[in-house]
Amino acid sequence: MADKTNKTKKKGFSGNWIVRNLLIAVVIVTALIAGAMIFLNLVTQHNKELSVPDFSNMSVQEAEYAASQAGMRIEVTDSVFVKRMKRGSVYRQNPAPGAKVKEGRRIVLTINAVNAKKVTMPNLVGLSLRQAKAELLSRGLVLNRLVYVQDMATNNVLRQLKGNREIEPGTMVDSESPIDLVLGLNQMDNGTYVPDVTGLKNMSAVEAVFDHSLNVKGLKFDDTVKDYDDSLNAMVYRQVPEPSDTVSVAMGEEVMLYLTKDAAKIPVKKTANE
Repeated sequence: MADKTNKTKKKGFSGNWIVRNLLIAVVIVTALIAGAMIFLNLVTQHNKELSVPDFSNMSVQEAEYAASQAGMRIEVTDSVFVKRMKRGSVYRQNPAPGAKVKEGRRIVLTINAVNAKKVTMPNLVGLSLRQAKAELLSRGLVLNRLVYVQDMATNNVLRQLKGNREIEPGTMVDSESPIDLVLGLNQMDNGTYVPDVTGLKNMSAVEAVFDHSLNVKGLKFDDTVKDYDDSLNAMVYRQVPEPSDTVSVAMGEEVMLYLTKDAAKIPVKKTANE
């Protein structure tokens, strides 16, 4: 009986020792996992996100300071040339303003070049208005104004001007330079119609006006347009004169365009059945 009792005690002692060690192991593993998670949270700033500032129109130095204050860093990777923007200012950023990022995130910037890109002035004389427009666009130049003079061939380019002076083909000019075209106008073929450009974005509306051999008198933006990007995305909500496909006007006449970013201001166009 004594032997059996001793064996039972040894067995119980052994069993408790195994359980105790298993429990200790579980506690150690749990502690290690918890410690690792705490360490990873500290290292990766888990659940701690920062909002990306808006660097647009800042100088690189201003953007660097703003980024450091926000716990980020910037890198300039590209440049464009936008004549209407301050030279050297931030044109675009990635991630966008307001995006949520981790601390130390790199923000990629595109800046407006300090010096304008130079392009070669093409020879537009003898081309049609449509061909000249396409050539200017391909060179990064801007059609500014159409000037009509009496000639046998309507919309045939007779001269090319920059700042009211004739500019020779091959001349180096700044990209986005405005170019005026002197065009022929046959008195037997001198009429056009005012297109309906309401609802079109800025550049598309301007192009449509030029396509109808008319000039843009001006662009008037409402208070929804805050910056250059807004101006590109703004839509025409009013034009003067109003569109007409029945009343003929002289080529070279002017159209005033009013633009907004508020889609509710765009008039609903009537269908042919209305």
